[in-house]
Amino acid sequence: MPADAPRIGVLALQGDVLEHLRALRRCGAEAVEVRTAEQLAAVDGLVLPGGESTTIGKLLERFGLMPLLRERIVDGLPVFGTCAGMILLSDELDQDRAQPLVGGLAVRTRRNAYGRQVDSFDTALEVTGVEGGPLDVSFIRAPRVEAVLGTDVEVLAEVDGHAVVVRQGRLLAAAFHPEVTGDDRLHAAFVDTVRQVRRAP
Repeated sequence: MPADAPRIGVLALQGDVLEHLRALRRCGAEAVEVRTAEQLAAVDGLVLPGGESTTIGKLLERFGLMPLLRERIVDGLPVFGTCAGMILLSDELDQDRAQPLVGGLAVRTRRNAYGRQVDSFDTALEVTGVEGGPLDVSFIRAPRVEAVLGTDVEVLAEVDGHAVVVRQGRLLAAAFHPEVTGDDRLHAAFVDTVRQVRRAP
């Protein structure tokens, strides 16, 4: 592990945790599971993984992590949300039913925008700022951004005219599962962001 390896947590309450840990370690991070407030307070960056967003949100509230996570985001914690993680980071959802959200990312997101599990698909996707050609990614009951609500939100990739990768400051969100294909370039970009934030005065 590099001497300057940032300590990056993966929220480990529910969802796709192990593959994110492995991808982060391949990219030179000290990757750790986060289940408690003490663990959350000790990381330089955080991945909110795919899974079931309502369940993850309720568990964040049940274990008392939601207020601390929101506070850390306001203070500048880099966070990478994938699939359900993108939903949790969104300020608004395109649905009538309320569910717990972390927020911070000025977008309106629609859950399961590409259909059910059987409608899942793999594709090659060009992402702005990621060199080396299209990323190999998997959309599994994936969300998508229906509306960008802030002028500082950058759309880095689209599918059928809808944003599927967005960045707002230190928040990065992808509608798909980059951790399951072995293409680690988005994880590498996030690790670089966290490393730069650590070095900043």
